[in-house]
Amino acid sequence: MQGSTIAAIATAPGAGGIAVVRLSGAQSYAVAERVFRPANPGKKVAQAKGYTALFGHFVDGGEKFDEGVALFFRAPHSYTGEDCAELHCHGSPIVLDTGLRALFAAGCRQAGPGEFTKRAFLNGQLDLLQAESVADLIDAETAQQAHNAVCQLDGALSRTVARIYDGLMDMAARFYAVVDYPDEDIEDIQREQMLDTLRRAQNDLEALVAGFSRGRLLKLGVPTVLLGKPNAGKSSLVNQILGEERVIVSNVAGTTRDAIDSRFTNDKGSFVFIDTAGMRKKSKIEEDIEKYSVLRATMAIDRADVCLIMIDATEGVTEQDTKVAGMAHEAGKASIIVVNKWDLVEKDDKTMARMTEEIRRDLAYMTYAPILFISAKTGQRVDKLFDMIDYVANQAAFRVTTGML
Repeated sequence: MQGSTIAAIATAPGAGGIAVVRLSGAQSYAVAERVFRPANPGKKVAQAKGYTALFGHFVDGGEKFDEGVALFFRAPHSYTGEDCAELHCHGSPIVLDTGLRALFAAGCRQAGPGEFTKRAFLNGQLDLLQAESVADLIDAETAQQAHNAVCQLDGALSRTVARIYDGLMDMAARFYAVVDYPDEDIEDIQREQMLDTLRRAQNDLEALVAGFSRGRLLKLGVPTVLLGKPNAGKSSLVNQILGEERVIVSNVAGTTRDAIDSRFTNDKGSFVFIDTAGMRKKSKIEEDIEKYSVLRATMAIDRADVCLIMIDATEGVTEQDTKVAGMAHEAGKASIIVVNKWDLVEKDDKTMARMTEEIRRDLAYMTYAPILFISAKTGQRVDKLFDMIDYVANQAAFRVTTGML
């Protein structure tokens, strides 16, 4: 099937001003010639040079059904490394359907998902990392994700890996040459040269490992779990962030029974907020279902990178708050202490400082966790959460390389 000529709609489905149908394969020009008629009778598709365009009409069985432009790319200077053509027509679903049927009748077949990129990889136009970055770029939801994918598509990661590989292989080749051919006049590889090559490779590899966590967060979003007592405002915060009533909010303790994942993307990045059941003292839990709800909440901590410790500003830090915060601390998670319901507190110019001092005293084991005062109900300072989540997630993922140490 690799030698066949394939065709597929390259633009998004639906009606639009312009749509593109792409062809790739040895018979791309021959197939295009049966479907496309240049407006200038002196121009021939079969003679079209690479990187040129022709205006004309699209035909099905000799009957015109649209007009547009055809672009041509000669092998190996094309995306797939094969002869390629792109037919730019009007974005009507009827036109596209007619065009595809005409192309299939002319001798090509429907391309499979990702087959153009697969051919580019098989023909040496892209390496595997670059091929994967194409999918990442298509699926990018933020500017950061797109930038990261473009860097990989440009070969930045591939060049780094190749540099590490070439350095180690060169050292190994010289080492074996000296050992296998002792009678030849081959300069011995010096110990300092070997150490220098190994240090550079180690530093480069550690830098790649350090960047992996950041890349994963960019692609999948930062998993952030909301923890706290019942009615601390966890569900209200999720609803405020999403801008909709995604989870039920009630004054009745235990309304949230399960860990609910909500994905959110903005200009700060991608986030996955995990709303959990409120954690009460064991002595106050009467229903078996609530026991399982609390268990699911503790399991959510394991799959999160950041924990938001929700504290009710009207009550301050309670004994149960210290236990909930302790769970995140013992799990080694990056944490933020979120003081909610700040709009309900009677304040003076020292109220925030006093509460901050109380929190630092009662949660003395979490001095690393920043504190943020918000109101999930009014949205006060909620927008500051995203930068703070991104910051603590990066700090937790930061890897101290051997060289830096």
